[in-house]
Amino acid sequence: MTKPSLPELLHAAVTAVGGSERPGQAAMAGAVAEAVDDQSHLLVQAGTGTGKSLGYLVPALAHGERVVVATATLALQRQLVERDLPRTVDALHPLLRRRPQFAMLKGRSNYLCLHRLHEGVPQEEEEGLFDQFEAAAPSSKLGQDLLRMRDWADETETGDRDDLTPGVSDRAWAQISVSSRECLGATKCAYGAECFAEQARERAKLADVVVTNHALLAIDAIEGAPVLPQHEVLIVDEAHELVSRVTGVATGELTPGQVNRAVRRAAKLVNEKAADALQTASEGFERVMELALPGRLEEVPEDLGYALMALRDAARTVITALGSTRDKSVQDEDAVRKQALASVETIHGVAERITQGSEYDVVWFERHDRFGASVRVAPLSVSGLLREKLFAERSVVLTSATLKLGGDFNGVGASLGLSPEGIAGDDVPQWKGLDVGSPFDYPKQGILYVARHLATPGREGSRTDMLDELAELVEAAGGRTLGLFSSMRAAQAAAEELRGRLEKPILLQGEETLGELIKNFAADPETCLFGTLSLWQGVDVPGASCQLVVMDRIPFPRPDDPLMSARQKAVEEAGGNGFMAVAATHAALLMAQGAGRLVRATGDKGVVAVLDPRLANARYGSYLRASMPDFWYTTDPNQARRSLAAIDAAARAEGK
Repeated sequence: MTKPSLPELLHAAVTAVGGSERPGQAAMAGAVAEAVDDQSHLLVQAGTGTGKSLGYLVPALAHGERVVVATATLALQRQLVERDLPRTVDALHPLLRRRPQFAMLKGRSNYLCLHRLHEGVPQEEEEGLFDQFEAAAPSSKLGQDLLRMRDWADETETGDRDDLTPGVSDRAWAQISVSSRECLGATKCAYGAECFAEQARERAKLADVVVTNHALLAIDAIEGAPVLPQHEVLIVDEAHELVSRVTGVATGELTPGQVNRAVRRAAKLVNEKAADALQTASEGFERVMELALPGRLEEVPEDLGYALMALRDAARTVITALGSTRDKSVQDEDAVRKQALASVETIHGVAERITQGSEYDVVWFERHDRFGASVRVAPLSVSGLLREKLFAERSVVLTSATLKLGGDFNGVGASLGLSPEGIAGDDVPQWKGLDVGSPFDYPKQGILYVARHLATPGREGSRTDMLDELAELVEAAGGRTLGLFSSMRAAQAAAEELRGRLEKPILLQGEETLGELIKNFAADPETCLFGTLSLWQGVDVPGASCQLVVMDRIPFPRPDDPLMSARQKAVEEAGGNGFMAVAATHAALLMAQGAGRLVRATGDKGVVAVLDPRLANARYGSYLRASMPDFWYTTDPNQARRSLAAIDAAARAEGK
């Protein structure tokens, strides 16, 4: 029998999911198949509506070797495993004459831990050891959640937190889950044979396609202890998020509260001298942190340096002592020891990293209203790490609706450790960029309006002219507005102002869960939804409920952001343009994502309004505009309002 062609396979898969074939999707599938066969690397930009999931799944399944697909969001992970993969596998089975297996794999803390569930959580010293189910009052929210989770544990097949509906708070979930460092290990644990996390790993080892997330991919790459099974092909979806997720995993943090918890956990398990030394070091660290002012530490101050060295040395002593002391009063000693060891090792690792002072790290103080001060350390760049760990052993395909910034892939490529496209070399991974476009007719479906007449936004202060403009645009649109703000303060101020001026319902991020807000926004066309960063990327509301997307200003990183400003400075010191390489690239990515919220289906129409004149007037404005969908462009406020009123009238006439 002849091997089925890629177009045949794609046709069968698209038919099975009830979609329609699109030229961009076919071009993408062909390019992915070629990259996989040649063991080369591909960056592919596939606009909203292309059907990019099938564009990479079909060639991946046809390839026959194991493929890992890493995504940034839970929603896409679920869509792949619950919808796209089952239908695609069913459709391809008769043609491939085999049924590819697929599995989802997440970090250990995403799974219910049976040991925690049955044996209870090792508690802090002053609280003693107790059963958390007895301790939480049954009438409290925490108590109710714990009882519900206990019932769920008897019926769940996966133990996966995302299969528990409705969900529970992080605090409740922490009562029945462990991190990989706290885990006893399957061989030592009484529940090892039934462990949900171990079962997920075993399923992944047998699967042809393993769906995971960027964070687990980063842990797998950074920590050197393989979590993912061996694979020949890696596909990174939502690849514009990868650098920030990897940076997050590679960031260390120390807070006085965290250090105190570690002291309490270790106290009963080591000799008095070791416990006292850690307690004293903890108090010294806390005194330094009381005076910490937010901002980057170009050099570690002397008092902080001494405090961290004391912590590092005391933690090392405790780690050594933990192996030998046995306290008869401690129940379930292995679990208590493992939890204590995990928290002390974290402190030792971060303290040592900061005191060693690598030129490739950035250190800074942060202050949080609720949690107080912390000291943080993050890599200046993750590009070298990604180049070495991601591209060396396998073929990598990176895809997203926004990878091409300012007209080419080189900006995103550089952040991933890649040289400019087409440049060859011994240690330089070869890669190709492909933009397969979008099925949408952006110039006919959308308008990009830049409010050129407004004052340039300053650091602080009210922007009354911007709020007036916003109110007029929302009024003209008849509601139907997604407001994307560069800070929570700006979103709150705008919501407060417009609630006083307009008769339209204004929803504000933080006043409800995100899922609930988006559902309510989609349900009522007159409703507006205002919020900050997660809305720039996470909202998918096709149709008449979202016909105006407003950005209050260009979302440059804050000038006092320690990591971004350090990265910018490093580029400048190397002779590059730090502002364009870091700040403008960051803003371009967010604006491309934000503008992408407007047109989600072929019938969608509307306006993206940017209330920041710099997009029209500044030299970098053309770079940012070139990163956004190719909407019809205007700076005329009357034109924008007339268009919105016409789109609103048309939607009302259709009863939407």
